[in-house]
Amino acid sequence: MNYQKYSKGYFMPPEIDLEWAKKDAPDHAPIWCSVDMRDGNQALITPMNLEEKLEFYKMLIKVGFKEIEVGFPAASETEYEFLRRLVEDDLIPDDVTIQVLTQAREHIIRKTFEALKGVKNAIVHVYNSTSVAQRQQVFRKSKEEIKQMAVDGAKLLKQLTEEAGADYRFEYSPESFTGTEPEYALEVCNAVLDVWQPTADRKAIINLPVTVEMSMPHVYAMQVAYMNKNLKYRENVVLSLHPHNDRGCGVADTEMGLLAGADRVEGTLFGNGERTGNVDIVTVGMNMFALGVDPELDFSHMSELVEIYESLTRMQVSYRQPYAGKLVFAAFSGSHQDAIAKGMKWKEEKNPDKWTLPYLYIDPKDVGREYDGDVIRINSQSGKGGVGFIMEQKYGIEMPKKMREDFGYCVKGVSDHKHKELMPDEIFQIFQNEYVNVTTPYELDDFMLKKEPDGTRSGTVDLKVDGKKVTFLAKGNGRLDAVSNALQQNLNISYKDLTYSEHALEVGQNSRAMAYIGITSDDGHITWGAGMDTDIITASFHALFSAINRMKAGK
Repeated sequence: MNYQKYSKGYFMPPEIDLEWAKKDAPDHAPIWCSVDMRDGNQALITPMNLEEKLEFYKMLIKVGFKEIEVGFPAASETEYEFLRRLVEDDLIPDDVTIQVLTQAREHIIRKTFEALKGVKNAIVHVYNSTSVAQRQQVFRKSKEEIKQMAVDGAKLLKQLTEEAGADYRFEYSPESFTGTEPEYALEVCNAVLDVWQPTADRKAIINLPVTVEMSMPHVYAMQVAYMNKNLKYRENVVLSLHPHNDRGCGVADTEMGLLAGADRVEGTLFGNGERTGNVDIVTVGMNMFALGVDPELDFSHMSELVEIYESLTRMQVSYRQPYAGKLVFAAFSGSHQDAIAKGMKWKEEKNPDKWTLPYLYIDPKDVGREYDGDVIRINSQSGKGGVGFIMEQKYGIEMPKKMREDFGYCVKGVSDHKHKELMPDEIFQIFQNEYVNVTTPYELDDFMLKKEPDGTRSGTVDLKVDGKKVTFLAKGNGRLDAVSNALQQNLNISYKDLTYSEHALEVGQNSRAMAYIGITSDDGHITWGAGMDTDIITASFHALFSAINRMKAGK
């Protein structure tokens, strides 16, 4: 790896303006333009066919995009036919503007205008590359010649629009802007604007592509700020960004570019595009949302959006993709789970106006995710807090704190042994198998207890010991104490500090009750058991038997 063969490929603007850096966040959504159908589609291993493009297009409209670059009509028959299908089937809503891309070459521009016949609202996007590398190596033309290409393209767009009797809007991109001297990019853009003479009711778009990301994000923002300050007709120009992600900073480029004065963003869902992709509009929009700014795009059904996207593009959204990945809200770590569970409890108690939960930047429900299946995930790294949260939220099981810890270690052991994540139903099954109504070697059969004049309880308890029926006399301060005394006296077992709690699992006449009992052996070890029954007394006896049977098994 010879780092010495590399040098900076970007140029600092001649004037440095850092006023934008004093802002801490955007205060409103930009104009969004999806380029999934063009920039994103051309980067797919297998580009979408006509029907797939139609489905994707409808999805973009559902999300709320008002500007959609539908393709490069002169590039292929599929691209051309797709645009004609939108026109002929009347699939362009009145509040949606479609955008088409064309190089600044006459025959390509004319083919593009043929495809646009019948379109009510359109942006014709013309570009040519202006960077030093492209001028020297690809076009082998001077600065003046490159500028003239842009001007000629701008003139032809204006001429053909007038001939068509249309009022299409225009967009110009100095492609590879990031490798272009900012003062030269400004010169070319202003020359194009002089041709178009934009007005308040027909603004022109100047788009500044990060065709190849070459600098840190603040450098791009300074370039944007320079253009923002020095473009002619600025009040009638929409300043647009089109960041790519070669350095992994596409989102940062966009956010800083917006602070530096940009009005519009071109990007794709989940960042698909050439090489490392375009800026991910989902992330930029959701970042605004998390700061309390309406992004004016609807990502409330994120999982569905991901599913459709993956099906049509044959691309995959990473499990850790911000806001959209399957695991972005998941907490496996015990300490994280405990903090989230306590935060949830605090939220229920305090009902605050603002979202401030530990480890959860946004409320997962805002993008259609659920707490029990998406947030608290259980594996060998998990702790009692997460396991307890799952059991309480999904199944209504409210174990005592010490029992929750015991069960947490039990679940960790199973996950570690199986070397896999455990789903909520698996965790509940472990709880049932390990703690609830355990009947070996001692099984409750029946009981009859009455209240004595002195307030104590006495009677009999029927049980099976290794399958054989026996009956013991029982006496104690209460029913549970009476049965506990009978078992200790007749089964040669000893424990102390019986801990008991109970709650209803459902509401209603036939609801089940849940009881939990912990018993402490002579060496100080606590063994837990649980009982479930429609009768709370029977449930408590089952819990006691479960604890004794588990203690007998050495658990």
